[in-house]
Amino acid sequence: MANLFKIAVRNLFRYKRRTLLTVALIAIGVIFVLGYVSISGSFKNMMIGQITDSMIGHLQVHRKGYVASIENLPLNLNLKPQAVKKLEGILNQQSEVEAYSPRIKFGGMFSTFVETTNVRLNGVYPEKEFKTIPLLPSRITEGQKSLNRGEILIPELLARGMKAKIGDMVVIVATNQDGSVNGKQFKVGGILESATGPGGRDGYVHIEDAMEVLRMGEMEVSEIAIRLKDFGKVEAFTRKLDSLLSGEVTKQGKPAFEVHSWEQLSPFYNIARMIDMMTVFIQILLIAVVLISIMNVMIMAVYERIREIGTIAAIGTLPAKILSMFVMEGFCLGVIGAVIGNIIGMAIIFILNVSGWVTFDFGRQKDLVLSPTLDPTNMLVISAIVIFVSVVASLQPALKASKMEPIKALRHV
Repeated sequence: MANLFKIAVRNLFRYKRRTLLTVALIAIGVIFVLGYVSISGSFKNMMIGQITDSMIGHLQVHRKGYVASIENLPLNLNLKPQAVKKLEGILNQQSEVEAYSPRIKFGGMFSTFVETTNVRLNGVYPEKEFKTIPLLPSRITEGQKSLNRGEILIPELLARGMKAKIGDMVVIVATNQDGSVNGKQFKVGGILESATGPGGRDGYVHIEDAMEVLRMGEMEVSEIAIRLKDFGKVEAFTRKLDSLLSGEVTKQGKPAFEVHSWEQLSPFYNIARMIDMMTVFIQILLIAVVLISIMNVMIMAVYERIREIGTIAAIGTLPAKILSMFVMEGFCLGVIGAVIGNIIGMAIIFILNVSGWVTFDFGRQKDLVLSPTLDPTNMLVISAIVIFVSVVASLQPALKASKMEPIKALRHV
């Protein structure tokens, strides 16, 4: 094996220009794939962070059946006080949980005494909500970054359409679970930038104000949003919490709770999957480029060395040895190209991180800086793919070389 390696390296250096061009092509492919994977991965992670940390949370718990009817904000599917206490007791015992926030979600009418429109509201404990979705204060574009009793945070689109300003008095009218209507005056305490696009109509009030509007004797919660200490454990903790709550059933013997991660609640998950699919597509392109380039080089090497192949075959070299020699050349090309590509790719990613050149805007948050990172696993997988394809690409020319008749090869001009 050592001799084969030496012969392969020697043959590659005999044709320096062709070897250099092939290695450069492989390295460039590796660099582009590493760059795309790191930048797209960083963009995806940052967007997920923006969505989860400004609105959804990492996961949520609802009463069974609530999510299926969530667009209607059904008050009859709220979690009862006893269920809320049970759930909070379980969450308090979980070391993975950083914070959680109970919410009352309801729809109502928003009136400025001049105009009226519909609005979706979240009744929350401000201190718990700000810990669970820490980017919520950054969405408050006007007013104080807080929420007090008697105040309401309204979405920017609603404020602009209704000409509502900070300090204005407005009225929220809502129908409670029993069908009775109630209203309450609020002072506009802040204007919220939408986290879901220009159609976002979600506002925030204090949870005790929400109870008052809905005439709740005891607090009934629509959902509990949860934030974990480690975002990477969302999937595992979702399964764990689902298992812990699976034993809780209603009087009818049906499950009392349902647990959903952000992936099941946010449409952005589909975009994240598209980014992953594009990454796979780019890797396939790399495989195609490496395959064609290596195969072309090896075919040319066989045709240019026909007499050499005939000579080594005539002196008794077995076909398997000849095949191994050409396969080893392809292997060496793949290894050299992958190593150079990884080194240059890491250098480029390091420069991008230091310089902060890769930026984008997210709503009013300007010049968010991406921090591309290279996962060692991705580097190993990409390198392994390149080397494997290099070996596969060299097989056909190697088989052709190993099957040559020595006499015909020696007579080749």
